[in-house]
Parts: sequence; structure tokens; C-alpha cells
Amino acid sequence: MSLLWGVLSQVLSWTGLCQLMFLACTGLGAVVAVVTVRLLVRHAWFTYRLSCFSKPHANSWLLGHLGQMQSTEEGLLQVDDLVQRYTHSCSWFLGPFYHLVRLFHPDYIKPLLMAPASITVKDELIYGHLRPWLGQSLLLCNGEEWSRRRRLLTPAFHFDILKNYVTKFNTSTNIMHDKWRHLVAKGMTNVEMFDHVTLMTLDSLLKCAFSYNSNCQWSASEYVSALVELSDLIIDRRQNILHHWDWFYWKTQQGKQFRKALSIVHRFTREVVQKRRCLISQHKKTETDFPTAPQRKKDFVDILLLSKDEDGQGLTDEEIQAEANTFMFAGHDTTASAICWTLYNLARHEHYQEQCRQEVMDLMQGRDRHEIEWEDLSNLPFTTMCIRESLRLHSPVQAVTRKYTQDIALPGDRTVPKVVSFCYSSQGAISLVSIYGTHHNPAVWTNPHEFHPLRFDSTNTARQASHAFIPFSSGPRNCIGQKFALAQLRVVVALTLLRFRLTPGVNPQLGSRSGGVRRLPQLVLRAEGGLWLQLEPLIPHNLEDCRDE
Repeated sequence: MSLLWGVLSQVLSWTGLCQLMFLACTGLGAVVAVVTVRLLVRHAWFTYRLSCFSKPHANSWLLGHLGQMQSTEEGLLQVDDLVQRYTHSCSWFLGPFYHLVRLFHPDYIKPLLMAPASITVKDELIYGHLRPWLGQSLLLCNGEEWSRRRRLLTPAFHFDILKNYVTKFNTSTNIMHDKWRHLVAKGMTNVEMFDHVTLMTLDSLLKCAFSYNSNCQWSASEYVSALVELSDLIIDRRQNILHHWDWFYWKTQQGKQFRKALSIVHRFTREVVQKRRCLISQHKKTETDFPTAPQRKKDFVDILLLSKDEDGQGLTDEEIQAEANTFMFAGHDTTASAICWTLYNLARHEHYQEQCRQEVMDLMQGRDRHEIEWEDLSNLPFTTMCIRESLRLHSPVQAVTRKYTQDIALPGDRTVPKVVSFCYSSQGAISLVSIYGTHHNPAVWTNPHEFHPLRFDSTNTARQASHAFIPFSSGPRNCIGQKFALAQLRVVVALTLLRFRLTPGVNPQLGSRSGGVRRLPQLVLRAEGGLWLQLEPLIPHNLEDCRDE
């Protein structure tokens, strides 16, 4: 959601208006006039088509709701107000440029998310800036190409593959906990979670995707630094309307920084894929000559290299690189956000934290090594309930957007209009499915702003609407990596509670003046000034034998 807010809030900024005036003054007034007429015709058309939806008070008939969207705590509170007032949906427009339908009720969300993938389109407004990095990957492609990619990538997230990743989750979590013990030993018990957890998820993903031990949690890694820089630059780019035009952006200092970081990330991925393809060819020859030769466990890149479609065709090196880059981009920030907010919610609710800890201790009883195994994941029911409730209350992704090549009928004789052609270009209403709004809708959840894990007890989930809980979206274009993320979440949360007692911390720059945590919706949900927790070790370092020596 925040990615959309930053873009749209500046479309009709004074900078944009001054640009139009400049064009008119330099003899291009006719072009401006044509563009203006086109925008006004399109604006009138979509205003008419979306009149079936309630519309919040707008600044004007032309500017609409421009400037009312905010990527801040106040912006989330604004969504709460919209949900209270309109319950299920409303229309929203920002100048004559962008027309949205905002939806926050399961009955209205379901027809959109369950629509066939063949008529669902990812709009360039939100995802266009990711293309130089992620290419034509599963996240960004549409139509038949998306269907083929989805079929080829599905084996990479099969249970048999995920089992192999659990060991890597343990290893990366152990490293993070060792860092925490070193900090606590120095008297630094107040720790900012996002910095540590993000490095841990990157470390883990590198192991799972490339079988690569980066040691990035202890020392700097060129690839990891470039990856983090790319994410930061994308957030910065959406804040400047001029940077939305490629021809301008690539000439700026930020654009040059983006290209430099991008070359590092792409070179790393390209070399891994090329070397791995050669290695697989060698292994095939070895298997022929030595059938009993030991087999290396397959990682994400291996699975993609071996996948074939119904015609026996696999992915090209470029396609595999795009999917590997997407795996790293989409996997590290979202999972890190989910872990941090889960630990935060448990730190604020000591009784739930203790109940989770007891569940993990019972699971570990009698074992020589404190390590979470694949079979353990289904034996942590209450911990899993707490994770799901945290995903509801603090969803990493706040919204998803879609366009459709066919009209989509909604309850109450409402319709989301399809993409249509205006003056040789295709335009459509943007459907903004508000995950945050749905998860905090009082018409869907009782006391939605309270942390109450028993909502996800089996007796209660049976009564939930099918699309009341959608942290990973839903339908054919849902998150393909959700089982991967949930497995890692359970491993990290369980081991953390086994080894540390958590209590709310304080941002050292604000001290007691902070007034609580202010949420910060960016690419994922973060916290202004970081998310600080106090750590108290529960198991003496010399008694823990679960670390990799």
C-alpha cells in the first residue's frame, strides 16, 4: 500500500503543474491541450463507472483525494476511519490520472482475488520500478507466461524441498542469537530487531537459494549490501515524481547508484546460475559413471534448472536469474517484518510469550540438541496461533493492487471496470485490496486492534470468512512462498523464545518520550526509529550445544 501512496501523492504536485506550464510556454501548448483533454475524458468515464461505489469527501472534482494518502501511522489510522465509515469499499481518485477502488471486506475481496489469472494484470504503477531488478519474473508477468512460470516454480516450494531448508533456518538463527549474546555480555540488552533479523533472513535465503554461506551477519557482504541498497533506492525513487520517468532517473545520482548496485546483484546471480548449470551437467555424467555417488541436497536454483514444462522445455538462464532475484527480494524483507512484529507482540503479552515458551520447552524435552526439525513445525499449535495473529495485526504487506481485462461483479450491483483503450493506450481502474483494512475491519473481527491468538484456534477459524485472513493474498496469484515463510517464522520464533525472554525496549534516541511504537508502512511494515526489544538470555551460553561450531 505504501508504495502506491508515495507515488500517487505527488502526481499533481506543484512540480508537476510547473512542468506543464513550462511545456506550454515553450511552444508545446497543443500537446498539453491534447493530453489534458484526454485525461479529462478518461476522468469523466471512470467517475461515471465508479459512481456505484461510495466516495469519501474529495478536495475538488479534479484533484480528488490527492495528498490524503500517507505512508505513516496517520495513514493507517485513516484506513481505520474509512473502514468504520464504509465497511466494505469506496472509490478514490487522485487527479484525472488514477482511479481506484479500495476494498476491505471478504465478500468484496474474494471475487477479485479469486478471478482467473488470465484476466488479472499487475499494474506498472506499482511494479514498474522493480523491472530493471527482477525482470519478467513470476511477480511481474501476466497471462500465459505467468501460468507457465507458476507451474515451473511450484516444485521449488514442495514440502520435500522445504524440509531441507529447516536446517538452514536453524543455522542462521543460531548465528543471530550468538550476536545477541555478545551484545548482552557487553551490557547492550536493548536491541533494534529489524537490523538483526533482516541480516538473518538474507543469510538464510542465500543458503536456501544458492547454497552460499555469506557470513553477512558477522561481516560486510558486497552482494547483501547491494541488495539492501536497491530496496532503499526503490523507496526513495517513489518519493520523487521526476524519478518516475526512466529517461530522467538514469541520469540522476540515485539512478547511477541503482545501476551500480544492480550490476553487483545481477553479476552474482548470473555467475551462480551459470556455474550451477555446469555442475549439474557434471553430476549427470557422474551418476552415469558412478550410480552410487553421493547426492548433494538441491537448493532453489537447482530446482529451477531441473524444472521442465509439458513440452520438455526448461527456464533459460535469464529467466532463472529473474526468479532467483525475486526470491531474494520478496523473501527477506517480508519474512523479517513478520518475525519482528511477532516478537514485538509476544514481548507486549508476557502470558502468551510464556505459553509459547512452555510449548517449545516441552517439545525439546529429552533432546541432546535444541534444534527445530521439520516434524516439529506441526507440533507448535499455540506458537503458530500467535504467529498468525501477529500476521493479522501487523501484516508485512499492507495491500495488493490489480487490474482486470474483464469487468468484475461485486455484491450490491457494483462493478470494477475492466481495462479499456483511451487514445491508443490501455487504462483501467486499480483495485486496491486492503489487507490492513480487512484485518482491522470490526465487521469482520471482534476487537480487531487487540492481540488475541485464540482467534486462530481451530474452533474459531472454522467460522471465519474465507478471505478474512489474507497476509499472503489469495487465489491463483497468491504468494507462492508462503509455506517457506511460515516454516521459517516458526523456527525463528520458537528458538528465540527458548533462549531469550523478551520485553518492550525503548528507542535510545527518543527515550521515554517515544509514546509507543509508530508503524511505518513502506515496502513492508516497519516501525519509525526501529523496533526495540529488551533481551534476557535464558540458557547460559556454555550450556547450549545447538550452535554449529
